[in-house]
Amino acid sequence: MKTKSFYTRLTQWEHWPTLVYYLPLAPFFLLRSIKAKHPFFYLATNPSILFSGNGTESKYKTLLLVPEKYRPKGMLVLKNDDFQVVKEKIEKEKLEFPLIAKPDIGFRGYLVKKINSYEQLKTYIELVNEDIIIQEFISFKKEIGIFYHRFPGQENGKITSITIKKFIEVVGDGKSTLSELIRKDKRAFLYFDVFKNIHKEKINIIYPKGEKITLSEIGNHSKGTQFLNGNHLINNNLEQFLNQISKQIDGWYYGRLDIKYKDFDSMLKGSDFKILEVNGIISEPTHIYDASFENASFVNAIKTINTHWNIMGAIAIKNHEVNGIAYPKILPYIKNMIWLKLYTSKLKKLNKEAF
Repeated sequence: MKTKSFYTRLTQWEHWPTLVYYLPLAPFFLLRSIKAKHPFFYLATNPSILFSGNGTESKYKTLLLVPEKYRPKGMLVLKNDDFQVVKEKIEKEKLEFPLIAKPDIGFRGYLVKKINSYEQLKTYIELVNEDIIIQEFISFKKEIGIFYHRFPGQENGKITSITIKKFIEVVGDGKSTLSELIRKDKRAFLYFDVFKNIHKEKINIIYPKGEKITLSEIGNHSKGTQFLNGNHLINNNLEQFLNQISKQIDGWYYGRLDIKYKDFDSMLKGSDFKILEVNGIISEPTHIYDASFENASFVNAIKTINTHWNIMGAIAIKNHEVNGIAYPKILPYIKNMIWLKLYTSKLKKLNKEAF
């Protein structure tokens, strides 16, 4: 199976490493920086978020920019918090299991876990050993990522990407174990190690014929979730919905909102949805990873990323020239990036070993 997985990832571009998408764009990125006369000019894009959301920002503090009614109930647990104090906070906030736990600084779904008990939570906190977010689990079955931008001073913005997140399911046949069902599925087998860990207590169970088993409820590509192109959903009503929300998120002009919702009509009316995360400049128009979509290709994917980076740069320059947002000092930012590299290595290692 490992050989098959390696071959699939090698030959299907949606599974290629992120660096492969970004390296061809380096010359264009350099030209924009020269034109702006600052190597890190793009960090003025989202003034209310640390470095505009480059990956070192607190997800908890960023989510607090969203009106309370639109976000899940949650709390921040600091690295050295006593577990008894954590339990008391959970009870005070009236959070109930299952919960979602994830690093306060994180990306690509690393160490995001559904927690079902205090025992699991204690183990998770001790293992991660960093500041973490604990959130209520949102049970809505549908999730999308909406990429939106609005220029400073303008009333309305644009949606440039919608990603429908499809959670992988397998169906019992009355004779195969869950492990065997995963191995036989044309997509799930690529994430066998992830699903084996998530379902370790059920991996050898034989499910009845016709019973559906959702393998992951975390809407991230690294957790096996399939990204589908949802750009057909872009219309005036949805853009007005995003315009109203973006104006309530002070200092956020560019990025992606990850939203769980009950149904599309209710969401447009302002009910039955929650914004799980507000992503800044590091976010991607993830519809590009739907290789089955008409006209989808690796070349078109990197063109789309470049188009979004053009928009990001234009917003940053306007924030700097019109709104007086300062470009960051070079040395502190480089130090920040060195710290991020070390921190990322830790998350990746823990994620591989335990998740």
